[in-house]
Amino acid sequence: MALEFIDFAIIIAFFVISLVVGIVVSRQSSKNADSFFLSGRSMPWWLLGVSMVATTFAADTPNLVAGIVRTTGVAGNWEWWAFLLTGMLTVFFYARLWRRSGITTDLEFYELRYDGKSAAFLRGFRAIYLGVIFNVIIMGTVCLAAIKIGHVMFGFSAGRTLIIASIVTVAYSLLGGLKGVLITDFIQFIIAMVGSIWATIYILDMPEIGGMQNLITHPNVAGKIDMLPDFSNTELVAAIFIIPIAVQWWSTWYPGAEPGGGGYVAQRMLAAKDEKNATWAVLFFNLAHYALRPWPWIIIGLASLIIYPNLDALANAFPELESQFIKNDLSYPAMLVFLPAGLLGLVVTSLVAAFMSTISTHLNWGSSYIVNDFYARFINRDASEKQKIIIGRTSIIVMMILAGLLSLVLEEAKDAFDLVIQIGAGSGLLFILRWFWYRINPWSEITAMIVSFIMAILFFINARYDAALFPDLASYEKICSNVLITSVAWLAVTFVTSSSSAETLKTFHQTIHGDQSKFHNFQFKTIAFLLGVAGVYSLLFAIGKLIYGETMIGFVLLGVFFLCTTGILAVRKKLF
Repeated sequence: MALEFIDFAIIIAFFVISLVVGIVVSRQSSKNADSFFLSGRSMPWWLLGVSMVATTFAADTPNLVAGIVRTTGVAGNWEWWAFLLTGMLTVFFYARLWRRSGITTDLEFYELRYDGKSAAFLRGFRAIYLGVIFNVIIMGTVCLAAIKIGHVMFGFSAGRTLIIASIVTVAYSLLGGLKGVLITDFIQFIIAMVGSIWATIYILDMPEIGGMQNLITHPNVAGKIDMLPDFSNTELVAAIFIIPIAVQWWSTWYPGAEPGGGGYVAQRMLAAKDEKNATWAVLFFNLAHYALRPWPWIIIGLASLIIYPNLDALANAFPELESQFIKNDLSYPAMLVFLPAGLLGLVVTSLVAAFMSTISTHLNWGSSYIVNDFYARFINRDASEKQKIIIGRTSIIVMMILAGLLSLVLEEAKDAFDLVIQIGAGSGLLFILRWFWYRINPWSEITAMIVSFIMAILFFINARYDAALFPDLASYEKICSNVLITSVAWLAVTFVTSSSSAETLKTFHQTIHGDQSKFHNFQFKTIAFLLGVAGVYSLLFAIGKLIYGETMIGFVLLGVFFLCTTGILAVRKKLF
């Protein structure tokens, strides 16, 4: 695909803006590790909330959603829509607790909540496990999406795409720290949303598609538009709806949807100027992430079923692309080849922005673990602020290289999504309870981490290499099996090992809960949680129904959303 002058101008302008932001804030961010990783704990809710949304708008996310739509229809998105419950739990139960803790990273929590060598080991091990291994897996999937987009739209090789996509991202991540990431995330989110919506409108107007009503009535599409699954298909319903709603959301650890909060979401909460800003930031994130943003990707995924009805059609359209990359998630970038000059440049920039926002966040977040929870804790406890920043910047470069290499062996975004879900299965309930059930100890977490990882690897080997270690199971059966085995294991270890000392638990309680009960105003938080879940799902379905032309039910659902919003505002004083 040939880009014209206006396209190059848009892309280059964006690169320049990103670098300028990094340079402008570099002096302030380089003062100390707290400035580099938490922006001095002075950020407002709207900037933090938008940053979280921009981070989850990765280059692979539209590909993932389009791929899901093509295989299991719009209803297939319940596999990740169910994580809204996790998000709302964080909003109303945990956001204030994270901000009140005063720690630098969520891993520092371990030596606030637990004591002894086991707590120190857990903190250091998780720093490498999450900060490097898990983090690189996530970034590898984003790089995989960049490879597919680069080939489809420009004919670039995998190596060329990775080099071009990484240089600017690494540059401003090295310079600007978290503040640079937050500011560029804000710009990137606006560009990404404008680009995806405008591209959707253009694709709907293509003669082959013929508008929204022709799209949803087309034979290739009509069976894919329902937002709830066909409940007569019990196997499908269990896989994409029942298990995500009943089990997955509370039992699995997934970046951006950690039960009880964690990862880069916790980093944003810790960077907020106060507890209210931390809470509203996560609330805005969940509203935008689940209700406002998915529909352009869904519509383009549906439209791709007309242009590329199957994988053979995609393979014929891009014969030079290696067969391992010909998957349903290729459909999103494949649809963008029809865009005209100008709009093409904007959409390419939006995809670049999506890539950069996610990678930059994971680089900063991962390096914060390496510096704060490994290097400064175990290697050099007397490290100067300058040394910490040097180690942080070095780790950013190393992680980017590892993620690029991993992307060369991945095939599809959904494969990586399933693997990450499996690795985190069974540990979610522990992360929810550890703030309130003081019997939980470091060995509980170590057991959950090891058992879930072993189970995930066994399932992966069994499926990928036909190892016949045990009968082949459906994806949801694997999740349930892993959750059950892991949960039984860590609960058993919890009851046979000692809890943390009374002094440690008293200090933790005073820091987090003050003089109040652990369950202070629990009933009001529960009401707000239920209203938040109902409100966001109502808005998600309202937008879908209005797009489909079902205006009456669309406006009724909008009314439900506003009622839920009013209810949350009515109890907000009880939340703080």
